[in-house]
Amino acid sequence: MADRQEAGYLRVAQAIRDRIADGIWPPGHKLPNRPTLADEFGVGENTVRQAVEIVLAEGLLESFRGRGRGTFVRAPRERHVLPRTLTPTAVPGPLGLTPAGSLVSVEAESTAKVPAPAPIATRLGIKEGELCVRTDYEVLADLRCVLTATSWEPYALTKGTPVVLPEGGPLAGRGVTERMGQIGLTVTRVTEVPRPVQLERETAQLLGTTPGAQAISIERTHYETGGRPVETADILVSAERWDITYDIPLDPVPRT
Repeated sequence: MADRQEAGYLRVAQAIRDRIADGIWPPGHKLPNRPTLADEFGVGENTVRQAVEIVLAEGLLESFRGRGRGTFVRAPRERHVLPRTLTPTAVPGPLGLTPAGSLVSVEAESTAKVPAPAPIATRLGIKEGELCVRTDYEVLADLRCVLTATSWEPYALTKGTPVVLPEGGPLAGRGVTERMGQIGLTVTRVTEVPRPVQLERETAQLLGTTPGAQAISIERTHYETGGRPVETADILVSAERWDITYDIPLDPVPRT
């Protein structure tokens, strides 16, 4: 029985994909309601719900609430470039990722003396629960949220200095390298670990997409000369509309 139910929602999901691919349901088409689809495919309404959720997560459909509510075929979205330059003097803003050709703004909120969760403490080389400065970012391009980030810095490094709050003081928004240099710490290395993830509902709504949609999570950590981590962050970018491109400068090799 369970196998038949599973086959049922997979069959309905594939039928929805096929109608979209064949143009039978063009962009903007409103799907029939659940009872209608259940009757058409000879399945229960719960099976239809499961099928629609699968195709929603794949980004082929979008759902709206309130007036005009329903589930619609999503129009293909134009992809844009999100450049990432690795030249320290050219890093634009605190996150090093800025959409090209857009009106960009950054919203940030810092909180001092936040106990470090275990994973963050490990990345910063400190004990779990040690105090940090946490900063939450939203980067907007043309008033739409492009990416979110959460940055952590050990409070012991910056307490009592003008740069204790990344988005406050004389170097607000100038980036980790410049701010740490102000207090005598030379940042010489950054590691970044990109991973594919699926968006949870709250974050998906913030990034203007659907729950379960694909995203890129970048785990970034800055290190000073002695190898000590001075900052770590989790940056989240929707993979639906943005291609992250890395520009890596190379030293020319002299001819022999």
